[in-house]
Amino acid sequence: MLNGTGVKIFTGTSHPELAEIIARRLGLPLAKADVTKSGIGETSVRIAESVRENDVYIINTGCGAVNTSLMELCIMIHACKIASAKRITAVVPLFPYARQDKKDKSRAPITAKLVANMIQKAGCDHVISQIQGFFDVPVDNVGHSCSSTFVVRSLFAEPSSILYIRTHFDLQNVVIVSPDAGGAKRATSIADRLGVDFALFHKERKKANSVSRMVLVGHVKDKVAILIDDMADTSGTLCLAAHHLTEAGVAKVYAIVTHGILSGDALENIEKSVLEKLIVTNTLPQKENQAKCSKIEVIDIGPVLGEVIRRSHYGESVSKLFHEVPY
Repeated sequence: MLNGTGVKIFTGTSHPELAEIIARRLGLPLAKADVTKSGIGETSVRIAESVRENDVYIINTGCGAVNTSLMELCIMIHACKIASAKRITAVVPLFPYARQDKKDKSRAPITAKLVANMIQKAGCDHVISQIQGFFDVPVDNVGHSCSSTFVVRSLFAEPSSILYIRTHFDLQNVVIVSPDAGGAKRATSIADRLGVDFALFHKERKKANSVSRMVLVGHVKDKVAILIDDMADTSGTLCLAAHHLTEAGVAKVYAIVTHGILSGDALENIEKSVLEKLIVTNTLPQKENQAKCSKIEVIDIGPVLGEVIRRSHYGESVSKLFHEVPY
């Protein structure tokens, strides 16, 4: 808990519920800001209290109207900067355009890099997010310190996921499964820390968001399979992987995902699938999704983000949070 001296927590309109959870964790009220939109769609921000020489944290995530959320964040950063805030930290649980992080075809932009530049140029000093690069200045990543005026701190939901698995499953019967080779490092890290078996799928795509073929590598028969992924968008990959796992003889299939985007027919697909549950964190609002799909369960990462803010304010190390969940 913070003593409130010189600290202000603001939120945009993308996920005020998470901001409230973080503020309660810190024992602080949310600072006042008026965020409105004009008839032609322009975002207007008025910071309704003094931030002079304060340590300011602005919480906004990349969901819903992503472009609106991004502009709110940049304008709020700029407003606090010219109002003489001492330091400004953007808390962005889901980084806007995070999936456009590489040049995967000729003449394709690296939009995540552009967004990082926008946030930096707006006047941000720190970023608490799950993006790990794309900045034009030296970066101080967790566990790797260097001289820097612009800091990116990458947080992972891994400790929260591990705690959930330990408290809800018999580890002797669990196998951790990555739905693709790209997520193998993430899934093996969890499997190693739990001391359980690991399997993965090799998948082939004919086009984006459409998987044509999946091949399972590993032994899963009679196990409780837990699929681990960073995002669930249309959820086609997760549902297909769950189907293949059932054909391979698993007892039950669950999925744990950091960001539950759940667009298009995702909820319908999940409800009809063989998945017992899809467990997501609350980096994005999930109340409507839970009301529409009985299989959605949410892990609250508000306490983790709140503890990161507390440690950041007092200059303490945040690397400890890679390995344990704060209480």
